[in-house]
Order: sequence, then structure tokens, then C-alpha cells
Amino acid sequence: MSGPYVIRGSVSLPEAELMWRFSRSSGPGGQHVNTSDSQVELRFDLGRTEALPPVWKERALERLAGRLVDGVVAVRASEHRSQWRNRETAAVRLASLLAEASAPPPRPRRATRIPRGINERRLREKKQRGDVKKGRTGRDWG
Repeated sequence: MSGPYVIRGSVSLPEAELMWRFSRSSGPGGQHVNTSDSQVELRFDLGRTEALPPVWKERALERLAGRLVDGVVAVRASEHRSQWRNRETAAVRLASLLAEASAPPPRPRRATRIPRGINERRLREKKQRGDVKKGRTGRDWG
């Protein structure tokens, strides 16, 4: 592996808690596909891990609830012919998934009023546009 996969800041995926599974891939590779286990499934026990700060873990468990099976999140990669590259892809995908799931919620939008001048200008322009369109009717052409 190419080192620790950083989730955010100094927090990274612990290698000891990653569970790897390999199987035959249906992707590119010709006859090579039939003989090598290049598809990678990476599993991470989010429910039991101590690697994430408690607040992040709680957020991730809540946001990934639909993807979890008994507290375990799984990521699969089979895009490449090489098992090594698929391992890299799966680990990076898991790290980014956990980073996104454990990110703090966005700051709530503070409601602001539309300034009176802007609203009046909008209504004035709307009235002018209506007058232009009204002038196109053929009522007094006859």
C-alpha cells in the first residue's frame, strides 16, 4: 500500500482495521480475468473503530446508515486489471467516503431581507416590460 490513507487532518485509516477480500473481476483483462482475483472489496468496521474521534464517528454512522451492515461499511473496486491498483482505488474511495460522511454540517443560512430599493426596481422593470408587450398588440391598428 502507498501509506496511510488520510481522512482529514491527522486522522487516517488504520491498516489493522481494514478487511480485504479479493475475487474474480468481470472487468477488462481478457483471459487474464479468468485466472486472477483482481476485484477488491474493502470493509471497515465503523461501529467498533477507535480511530475516529467520537463526534466524527457518530456523524458517519448517522449519514452512512443506509450503507452499513452491522456497523461495517464496504467499498468495492474492479476498474483496473491490477489487484494492486484496485486496492489503491478502494482505499482512496473509502477514505473520501468517510471524510465526506464525518464532515461537519454546513453553517445554516442566515435569513436576510431583500432591500426595498431592489424590490421597487424589480417591480418598475416588470411594469416597463409589461407595457412594451402591451404595445405590441394590434388592437388600434384597424
